[in-house]
Amino acid sequence: VAFVQRYSKEAGIGTVIATMVPYTVAFLIVWSVMLAIWVLLDIPVGPGARLYLAE
Repeated sequence: VAFVQRYSKEAGIGTVIATMVPYTVAFLIVWSVMLAIWVLLDIPVGPGARLYLAE
């Protein structure tokens, strides 16, 4: 809030949240799609490690 108030004196926490909501939604969508692709392609999480525990 202090950083934003340096440029806009009347800015508050609501202004910061309203400014960040589009970025938050975009990150949520992109990371969800990346996770879905990761799971669907069954890509291992590391060398010798599977995505799921073996049964």
